[in-house]
Amino acid sequence: MTHIDYKRRQFLQYAALGTITATLPGFALAESRKINVTPDTAFKADVEIALTAQTADVPILPGAYTHVFKYYGKLLKGPQTALRELPGYLGPILNFEQGQKVRIYFYNQLPEPCVTHWHGMHVPQKMDGHPMYAIYRGEQYVYEFEVKNPAGTNWYHAHTHELTATQVYQGLAGLITITDAAEKKLDLPSGEYDIPLVIQDRSFTNGNQLRYMLNRHQRIRGFLGDTMLVNGQENSTIPVKTRAYRLRILNGSNSRIYKLGWEDGTPMTAIGTDGGLLEKPETLPYIMLAPAERVELWVDFSGRKVGSDLTLQSLTYQGSSSPMGGGGMRHGMGGMGMMGGELAQDKAISIARFYITGQISDSPKLPVELIPMRRLTGQDISNPGKTVPIAIGMRHMTWQLNGRAFEMQDYTELEKIPVNTVQRIRIFHDDRAMGGRMRGGRGGGMGMMMSLPHPIHLHGQQFQILSRTQNNPGGGYDTVKDGFIHSGWKDTVLVMPGEEIEIIKPFKDYTGLFLYHCHNLEHEDMGMMRNFYVN
Repeated sequence: MTHIDYKRRQFLQYAALGTITATLPGFALAESRKINVTPDTAFKADVEIALTAQTADVPILPGAYTHVFKYYGKLLKGPQTALRELPGYLGPILNFEQGQKVRIYFYNQLPEPCVTHWHGMHVPQKMDGHPMYAIYRGEQYVYEFEVKNPAGTNWYHAHTHELTATQVYQGLAGLITITDAAEKKLDLPSGEYDIPLVIQDRSFTNGNQLRYMLNRHQRIRGFLGDTMLVNGQENSTIPVKTRAYRLRILNGSNSRIYKLGWEDGTPMTAIGTDGGLLEKPETLPYIMLAPAERVELWVDFSGRKVGSDLTLQSLTYQGSSSPMGGGGMRHGMGGMGMMGGELAQDKAISIARFYITGQISDSPKLPVELIPMRRLTGQDISNPGKTVPIAIGMRHMTWQLNGRAFEMQDYTELEKIPVNTVQRIRIFHDDRAMGGRMRGGRGGGMGMMMSLPHPIHLHGQQFQILSRTQNNPGGGYDTVKDGFIHSGWKDTVLVMPGEEIEIIKPFKDYTGLFLYHCHNLEHEDMGMMRNFYVN
C-alpha cells in the first residue's frame, strides 16, 4: 500500500509531543500521555473486551492474501453474544445493551500511533477517541463507559490525526449494535435474519495488495476505489429466505456517497438511522448514504420465488462533482468499464446480491409504530438568539470549517458550548472562503471542487434535523432530494452543494473537547475538523 507523504511527519509530530499538558480552564485534557493506562477500580464493568489493532494477512480477493490493519477482539467478561467475528479484515461486531457498563482494553500493535473512536456513542471526552489520546506501538488505553444510547447501529474506527483515512482504509473499523427494552418488545427480525452490511470501496494491486494513492484532485475530492466490498468481501451474495429481514447498513467508505436502491425499483423501507430506530417506518424510493451514515432497512422477501435474486445497488445521481468523469469497476459485479482506475462516484454500482434459497411462511409483520420519539423544536433551544455556525470553506487548497483548520486543542469563542444545553447549529457552504474565482465556477477543476458534498459528523450526543434548504435548486439536486430521512436521531448529515442545514443538538452530561468534522476521511486528514469545548 502506498502511504501519503504526511504519514511519517505525523508520527514524528506525536513523538515530539511526548506529554500533552492541559492549558484549558475547567478540566485536564491529559496530565500525561500515559492517561487511562489502567482500569478504574470503582468502575464495575458488565462487559470487558480486549481489542488489539495489529497487522494481518487476510483473504479478500482470489489468490494472494492482502496485508491489512485489523482489530482483533477477545471477550474477557460478559455474555457470549457481546462479540461476533466477521470474515475478512473488519473488526468484530460489538453487541451491547443499554445500561451496560463496558470496559475495553485497547492495545496498539501497529507500527504507528493509533486511537479508537466509538462513533455515535454518547461517552465522556476521555473515552471518545480524540486524537490527542493516540498511543504508540506496545501501549494500552482503557476505555470505560456506560451505554447510554438507545437501540441502534453505531460503529468504531481509528481516529488518529492525519492518519484516519489510511488506517480506516487498511481495515480499522467495526460495527456496534445496541439493544434496549423498547426494541425487544417489537419482535424485529433477529439472529440470522438480522444482517449487517458494511459497504466500502477499495483498490488493489495485481498482487491483491491495497492500493491508496492520492494526487491533488483526489485529496481534495476524496479517495474512490475500483472494487466494492461488503463486510470485507467482494462479489457479495447473501442467501435469504422468503420472509422479513433487518439490514443494518453502514457506509464505511472513505469518501464515496451511495444512492441505495433495489434493482427492480422496489421502494426502500427504513426503520432506523444513525441514532437508532425511527418513530415509525418510512418508505423512500432510494436512500442517500454518506460516509459514516447508517440506515436500518426492513426487507421482506416474501412472495419472491426460490432461485430468484434481488440486487442492492447504488443508483445513478448528479450533484457530486468529480474531476474524473465516467468510471467502472476493475473487480466485482456489473462488468462495467473503467476510467482512471476508479469507480465513478455517481454512476450505477452493484453492491450486494440477495439470493432466495428457501421458502418459509413464518415471518414477522412490519410494525406500524416503532419507538416513541420526542421531536426537539426551537422551544428547546437554550439560547434562542444564538445559532452556532459550521461554515464549509476552502483556503490555500485546503478544506476548513469556520475558516480554520484543525489544531489539537484549539477552539474559538464560537465553539464554546455550555454543558447541559441544547443548541441550534447551522451548517452551510461559505462562498467567501472559496475565493472569488471559485464562486463563479471559473478556474476549471476548481469550480467543481467548490461544489462538493460534505458529510458533517458531530461527536457526542446525536442530533435532529430542523430544516434543509437548497439555495441552488436544479436537476442535480432533484436526483437525490427524495433520499434523505429527516426524522430520527443522527450524528452525520450530508450537506449537498448549495445546501444549508439546521440541526438541533443536545450537549448533555460531559464536558471537554468534542470534535466536529467532515467524514470524507481525506478531508478530515487535511484538517477539515474542529473542536467544540463543552464546559
